[in-house]
Amino acid sequence: MDDVYVIGTGMIRFNKYPDATVRGMAKDAVDLVLKDAGLKKEDLQAAYVSNTFWGMFSNQHSIRGEVMLWDQGIDGIPIVNCENACAGASTAFLLGYTAIRAGMHDVVLALGSEKISNPNKALSLGAYASCMDVENFEEHIRLFEELNKQLKFEVPEGQTPPGEGRSIFMDAYAMAARWHMKKFGSTQRQLAVICAKNHWHGSMNPLSQYQMNMTVEEVLADKPIAYPLTRAMCAPVGDGAGAAILCSASYLKKLKNARPVRIRASVLGSGTDRDLDGPDIGERLSKQAYNMAGLGPEDIDVAELHDATAYGELHQTEAMGFCPVGEGGPFAETGATKLGGKLPINTSGGLECRGHPIGASGLAQIYEIVLQLRGEAGARQVEGARIGLTENGGGNIGVEEASMTIHILEKV
Repeated sequence: MDDVYVIGTGMIRFNKYPDATVRGMAKDAVDLVLKDAGLKKEDLQAAYVSNTFWGMFSNQHSIRGEVMLWDQGIDGIPIVNCENACAGASTAFLLGYTAIRAGMHDVVLALGSEKISNPNKALSLGAYASCMDVENFEEHIRLFEELNKQLKFEVPEGQTPPGEGRSIFMDAYAMAARWHMKKFGSTQRQLAVICAKNHWHGSMNPLSQYQMNMTVEEVLADKPIAYPLTRAMCAPVGDGAGAAILCSASYLKKLKNARPVRIRASVLGSGTDRDLDGPDIGERLSKQAYNMAGLGPEDIDVAELHDATAYGELHQTEAMGFCPVGEGGPFAETGATKLGGKLPINTSGGLECRGHPIGASGLAQIYEIVLQLRGEAGARQVEGARIGLTENGGGNIGVEEASMTIHILEKV
């Protein structure tokens, strides 16, 4: 089986684009990735395309990838539609990797495009609930309430009911954060340290939705969302598109001036029926990824983790083995996860600042890590970066992510 390489990446700035379309943003990302790879659209042998909400907002179901690529004259090749909540784009990337490893294709496109912002804010926020078990949604809410009772956590007055004026996922993250605070003594201030760090990183990223620096005190003073989360600690609603081109080792030999990054590991898994003290999906899958790569957490130089909230980063820092379980907050406070630290995390600004258009986020993570491993990240470059990791969680089932992908990439 051939090794697989990333030979091109491209993304547009994530933001709110009232007049943009899913297919228009997809075209922009494809133009960028083809230019970066030095290829033509006719060179592509297959495409794996991610989108989550287009059908819900505009009634485009079933053939979203074919429609996105039709306008660009990319047709006749296998086009696989991929929907996997927030992990859709990284799953599309994994499918492309798998096809090349299997010897089916030599060069493929992974693409994600998503438009979530909408004049009807309730429609945008309500859409996120479809990334849960819709038929058992009320049971999910009762689970949150029961867990909160078991924690006996004193939540400040003035908190609104779950999902009111916000994505229901903010309540899921808030509940998990309160559990972590109760069990390990982590603090709201530690979450603010993580968030402020990501705002600093995002301020140096021209493709980040939010590009303003924020202090820890400013993060803590921001609008309360669901305790202990403030608005700054939560990923914004937005739009965007990202893409990558993958190829086999044999195809790579034919290229001139390529800037390849090798894929050392690509894994995908789903959530299990467990309680909050059971084996975490991130812990399970990171072990698989490290085994596949022949590496350990100590070998990672830079990482992009799924921080739909600041607590998401704290938790995944532990789950990836970067620090002991329960110590994600103190680890962040040491400055280890900041540029110049032991292990910079979310140098793009992460979902909190770079943005989180669901069907494109996983490829934005790949974009950042490839940029870092090529040494092309500018002011936010991690010196000597050789190995990078991405972790992208999708949806929610039970008490954890419904789906997750982890990729480990290596500088060539």
